[in-house]
Formats: sequence, structure tokens, C-alpha cells
Amino acid sequence: MPLADADHDLVVDELGREPTRAEEHLFENLWSEHCAYRSSRMLLSAFESEGEHVEIGPGDDAAVVRVPGTDTLLTFGIESHNHPSYVDPYDGAATGIGGIVRDTLSMGAYPIALADSLYFGPFDREHSRYLLDGVVEGIADYGNAIGVPTVAGSVAFEEGHVGNPLVNVACVGKTTPDRLVTAEAQEAGNRLVLLGNATGRDGLGGASFASEDLDEDAETEDRPAVQVGDPYSEKLLIECNEALVDEGLIESARDLGAAGLGGASSELVAKGGFGADIDLNAVHTREPGMNATEILLAESQERMCYEVTPENVERVREIAERFDLGCSDIGEITEGNYVCQFDGETVVDADADYLAEGAPLNDLAREPPEAPERDLPAFDLREAFEAVVADPTAASKEWVYRQYDHEVGLRTAVEPGDDAALLALHDAGDEDEEHAIALSSGANPHWTDSDPAAGARAVAVENATNLAAKGATPLAAVDCLNGGNPEDPETYDGFASAVEGLADACAALSVPVVGGNVSLYNDSESGPIAPTPTLALLGTKSGYDAPPTTVSGEGELVLVEPTEYAAGSGIGSDDPHALGGSLLLSQFGGSDRFPALPADPGALVDALARVADLDSTLATHDASDGGLAVTLAEMVTDDAGVAAEFDDAAALFSETPGRVVVETTDADALREAVADDATVTDLGTATGDGSLSLSTADGSIEYPSDEIRQLRDVLAAELD
Repeated sequence: MPLADADHDLVVDELGREPTRAEEHLFENLWSEHCAYRSSRMLLSAFESEGEHVEIGPGDDAAVVRVPGTDTLLTFGIESHNHPSYVDPYDGAATGIGGIVRDTLSMGAYPIALADSLYFGPFDREHSRYLLDGVVEGIADYGNAIGVPTVAGSVAFEEGHVGNPLVNVACVGKTTPDRLVTAEAQEAGNRLVLLGNATGRDGLGGASFASEDLDEDAETEDRPAVQVGDPYSEKLLIECNEALVDEGLIESARDLGAAGLGGASSELVAKGGFGADIDLNAVHTREPGMNATEILLAESQERMCYEVTPENVERVREIAERFDLGCSDIGEITEGNYVCQFDGETVVDADADYLAEGAPLNDLAREPPEAPERDLPAFDLREAFEAVVADPTAASKEWVYRQYDHEVGLRTAVEPGDDAALLALHDAGDEDEEHAIALSSGANPHWTDSDPAAGARAVAVENATNLAAKGATPLAAVDCLNGGNPEDPETYDGFASAVEGLADACAALSVPVVGGNVSLYNDSESGPIAPTPTLALLGTKSGYDAPPTTVSGEGELVLVEPTEYAAGSGIGSDDPHALGGSLLLSQFGGSDRFPALPADPGALVDALARVADLDSTLATHDASDGGLAVTLAEMVTDDAGVAAEFDDAAALFSETPGRVVVETTDADALREAVADDATVTDLGTATGDGSLSLSTADGSIEYPSDEIRQLRDVLAAELD
């Protein structure tokens, strides 16, 4: 993409001359939507990013939070690799893993966990299955090879994602205060060292490519913009980075992602208020005849840019050689402009801060939607149950997560397939203390398509409920805000409303949003995606144990739900049993407003965590995709079952979040634990017969565990 005329005029005014070819391309990439957030930055101030345990918030390669009661620091970040994963699902997804892991390395941390949230078009389309297969294989091959467990995530299928798959990946890292590094240059006179794989021509213009709609021929025409990953080099880079941090050799760091070397080096020095003098001829390359623009902007993977004191450069080179990684001393941090030389000529000479922060923001119109009418379909209870339980969005994702090594590192206490993952922090705090972190990640495009603001609020409540069901309390969140073409007023209003709703809910939950990513122009021949605000939520708890999602057959079943509800938006319903955004409507048609949400989600989540920690609690499982019908079906095993009664069949299929089904041996103790923060409703009992029995005023149904398993195994049945 050429630099827009208006931007070109601004650059000419700043430089006092016409930009060189390298400058024009560098500005075009750094001022792209992907890098500069020109259509979203004005919305991001809605998020509260400060908190008691926040050490570093938005603006660095990853955020940093402290585990309460310890000196342990956790890094937390998220990124998208959406367009690349459409063009090349395997490499697009794999390099997304590589990029978020290197963001973790930039902070002096060691990656300990990954979470991936994936969104595709309807599963019955062959192309959707092709994309799913390639994306999952790319994540598995890369993540498994580098030895970082993929422990959490989500997969959803929705009509608007036919030509716009979304691949959102989060990473948690672990470090200590004495090892912490940032992406802010420290001192003029220090050297810039490029370390890692050699630079090639792959990924050229990747930032620009990610800032435009996907064309019909994108899979062929845009292939050069997709990077190619090498997980084995990434593993060497991880260990090399640890060695460099061990010896205190890194003053600041930034990984090479969007806009390549030009992006990483200019942003690093700009953040510190400096400039740089870079010799592009010093960059180690793997292809002959590369010009200055290619060296600056190629997005070749597995590369880091380090600030190193002059006396430590040789030691950094020695350690790089030990790990068989390339290492180039490419220049110096200065008090002046950001300057790049190539073949004896100055090809870039611009103010670093203007490069990194000078892009003007877009002034965009909004056109809000009308509230949907209530037009509910008639449905048979058995037919509805089978359709919703077998819906690919609600169905078992075991086919996905069984391909991931989720136990490497020996931290995983609660594995994928549960409401949230749980990982042990073995060496945090005192020896007699057990500290664990919980991780949940996801969004629901059906919800935000129905009502962007209320649906986004529900996403936050849902992820917080996932943590609470395992006895954890939220610590911090990062978000990946996915939207369509912001130049369309209706599309932009949906995106902006989702951002506002997510920010409001996180504030109500007292969860600081410490970092994130924005991905717009997810728009293709099939139209724009629904706003899809992925939230990755990190929590903490004492101890490594948590109640399972499946029943034991020894207790009674109750539903813990909000005491009060409120409409989640101006077009939302005040009825918690409304069916807007539900899989039931997706399967049978019709329309409804989005259901009411918890009026006080913070108090509710605290109450749910207290319930999970009771000795009398035998199992917990939250209600989400498909409502209570799916929740109860998932709680059944071959050895234990569920018998529950409902007044209204529709109550089985509403998807309002913040509700948890609990198997308990002491309902009185549970009620005492939640006090006035939640309502407890009797549902029935857990049984020892391995079947599901549901009774309503409209009839009853019963399914043995093997039939439920067959309904839920739609992904494996089609893809194995």
C-alpha cells in the first residue's frame, strides 16, 4: 500500500523534503492501522489499566503484574494473527505463537503458558474446516516444539467469520524484579544488537497487509506478506534470552514483529526519548541483494533487538554463538534523529517519536443499530437439546487441545477442557505456601453480533466466572479487540460499543486491563465480522486443587446465580432468560434481545470463588455457550449423571453469564458462603447412573453418557 496522500503531505512538512523510498515505506507501515491504532486509540482510554498489583501497564511488549503476597512477576500479553492465518493457516498461526512468546522474552521473562482463542465461519463449510485444521496444526507444532504449554482458549464458529478467521493468542511469562527488562531505551551511546535468525524477504509489508480488507484472491496474492516460522530457532532464542538476562547483559529489548527491524528499533529508541544511527549493511541476511527497504521492513521471524552497553557486546555475541544464533552490532542509540545508512547513503533520517507516535487519528462516524424484535421460534425440547449440544461452538474441543502439549513444564494442575486452566507456581512465596494462577480466554461473536455492548460485557463476566468456578479471583486482563472495516459507520459503532461494554464490565469486576491488541479491517467479500473482543483473564488462588466440572454422583445440584440483573445495553433485555445471541436462535432462527446481566458482577464472582473453595463443593461448571442444557450435559460421565427440573424449557437455553451449577453435599453451607451476593436455586441431584435427565413443563428428555458423547464429538467425527 502506498502512503496515503494526506499522510504523505504531513511527512513532507515534518521532514522539509520528499521522503526517500525507505522512509515512505517505513512511515506507511508504522502509521498503518495495525501499528498506530488510528481508528481505536481514542477508545482505549475507557479501560482502567492501573491496579494494586500492576507493575507495568499498556505500552510495552507485555504487561507485568505481581502475584499477591510474593515477589514473583507475571508478564501477560496478547496478539492477533488474523489475516496471515487466512492466507496461510499453518504459518499464520504458528508465527502468531512465536510473536507473543518473543514479547514475553522482551520483558526478561520465561514463557510458561499459552492460550488461543480461534474463530471461524460455519463448521459445515469445507473451507472453515480447512482453516481450523491448519491453524490448530500450526499452533501445536510451534508451541509444542518450543516447550510452552497451551493450556486454555476457545473455538467458535459464526457466519460473519467465513472469510475472516481470527487467531488470537495470549502468553503468560514469569520473572522477578531483578530480571525485569522493558522496551524503553536507557542511554545514548549504548549499542543496538540484532540477535536471532537471519533477515530474509518474508513478511514484507505485513503491517500494511493487516490494515486492509481481505480481497477474494488474498490466499495467493498476499502470500509474500505472511511470515514463515522456525520453532527450533525460537527455542534457542528463548534459552539464549535467559542466558543474557542471567548475566544482566540487556538494557532494553524489543522483539521484531510488525514492520520488522524498522518498527522494533524506532519504537524502542522513541520510547526512551532517543534516536539511533543504524548501519543496515551490518544486518545479517539470508538472501543476496536485499535493499534497504527490505532489510528495514521484512518480518522474518525469531529475531530480537537488544540495547547493550558497548563493553558487553562481545559477551552477547559469544552467548549467541553458543546457541547457534546470528548476532549483529547494527548501530548506536543517539540523542538525535532515527537515522539509517545503507551502501554509504542515508536512507532514513527522521524524528523517532514522529515515526512511532505521529500518525493522526481517524475521525469516524457511528451509526447505532435498532433493538431487535422478539420473534422466538417454536421448538421441540429433544430437537433443541440435540441441536445445541452438537453445535460446533458448544461441542467438545478435545480434538483441538489434544494436539497441544499442555503438560510441558510440569505446572498444569487443571488441564484444557475445564472452565479455566490452573497452573502451579512452585517457587513463588514461602516454602509452605502454594500459589497458583488461573487462565481463561475467549469471546462469543454470537453475543456481540446480537448486542455489541451487552455481548462484550457478557464476555468479561463469562471469563471471570470461569476463574471463580475454579476458586480463583481475577488479577488482570489483556484484550484483543477484533472488528471489521471502521470506515463503515455501522461496523464502527458495533466495534466501539463492544470496546465500551468490555471496559465497563472490567471496571465493574475491578479487573485492570493491562495490555492488548487491536485488529480491524477483518472484512472480506463475505462482509465484516461481528465485533469480537477476546478477553484473556489471569487470576490467582491458594493451592493447586480445584473442583472438577463433572459430577461425582454423591451430591445435590444447585444453581448459583446473580441476585439482581440489569440490561446490558440500551438495546438489551432486562430478562435474564432472553435468548438473544443464543445458539438456540442460531440453530432455529428468530430474534430476541440479549439477556440481562449481573447487576454486581464483582460481588458475584467473589461469591462464586468462595463456593468453589468449600470442602462440600464436589463439582462446579459455569453456564455459557448453549446455556444450562450444555452445562449439565458436560457434567455427565459414564459413572455419574444428572437429574434436574426446570419450570420453562427456554430457561435451559438462555446464555446469560455469571451462573454456575454446583454439586454440593451441604447446600446450607453454600448458601451461607454466598450470603446476599448470589441466589441459590435447587436444580436436582447428581446420580450414579451415568445419564442426563431433564424435566420441564413442556416435557422431559433422558440421554445416557455415550449418546451425549456422540453428540458432542462433532469436530473429531468430521476431522479425524
